[in-house]
Amino acid sequence: MVAAVAPLTAPVAPDEALRRIAFLLERERAGSYRVEAFRKAVVTVRETPEDELRARHEAGTLQDLPGIGKSTAGVVAESLDGELPTYLATLQDKAKPLVTGGEELLARITGDCHSHSSWSDGGSPIEEMVLTAVELGHEWLALTDHSPQLRVANGLTAERLTKQLAIVDAVNASLGDSFRLLKGIEVDILDDGSLDQTDRMLGQLDVVTASVHSKLRMNAAPMTRRMVAAVSNPRVNVLGHCTGRLVEGTRGKRPQSEFDARAVFEACAEHGTAVEINSRPERCDPPDELVELAMEVGCLFAIDSDAHAPGQLEMKAYGCERAERLGIPDDRIVTTWPVERLLEWTGSAS
Repeated sequence: MVAAVAPLTAPVAPDEALRRIAFLLERERAGSYRVEAFRKAVVTVRETPEDELRARHEAGTLQDLPGIGKSTAGVVAESLDGELPTYLATLQDKAKPLVTGGEELLARITGDCHSHSSWSDGGSPIEEMVLTAVELGHEWLALTDHSPQLRVANGLTAERLTKQLAIVDAVNASLGDSFRLLKGIEVDILDDGSLDQTDRMLGQLDVVTASVHSKLRMNAAPMTRRMVAAVSNPRVNVLGHCTGRLVEGTRGKRPQSEFDARAVFEACAEHGTAVEINSRPERCDPPDELVELAMEVGCLFAIDSDAHAPGQLEMKAYGCERAERLGIPDDRIVTTWPVERLLEWTGSAS
């Protein structure tokens, strides 16, 4: 995986300029309303013939198009004039590496076991997530939208997931051997440790990341039993954001769940379930001392972005800084593996 996409230079197509602006805004964790304005403008520009765009530019009526405001109209106009839009140039000039440290490990990352699309609570279509992953140098990406119980995140029923799997097949057919989109899910770990999706559906997936999203303040003993049962399930490949903590961000702070971490990690090691190093800055989960415990116990790890937007896929840089600083060997990080080895590990290799 490369550290960042190369800056665009003039001339640049209007839709690509708008795409890149949205990516850079997501990367710097700008407000969702700003990002949405540029993502909506991409759709409008792509649906409008170039001749009409140029005619509207000349007539000064670009803002009459749906989803085009003053800022996005300016970007379109400068692109049509063959210039690098000022808005884009400014964002590119101030873009810096997300974090210092972990660069060598980041360069060896091949994929991501945790990402979301607009099918659940992500902000972009599957195709946009894939395109950005390719631009960032990924070799593979697991699409892991939420499961049914998480209604607030528009979790996928078995029927909707079945439809999504057909789209994944179509995406892979169009890409050939250059990239692999993996069929996956972020499945809720229910109160008793069972999983929020049918076993039949889980058996059709390449990667299953399991996470606790409810009753995070459950007492330590039942929470431990709950998590041990989940990571011992042969369908589960990755334990997602295991403590559930929030350390910063717009959602505020949340303490970590209480459980016997050694017991959970020993179950992970016994059953070959990777412990996720969730790279989102607001999660930074698990904390360093638990990463060190999981390493001592013998666990595998997955450095994941938990991206809910294309510009968040690069956030694995934060996880790589932590993993490199804590001395986790590359071979124990499944997101450095080629896709063939990953699928042999998950048991879904054809």
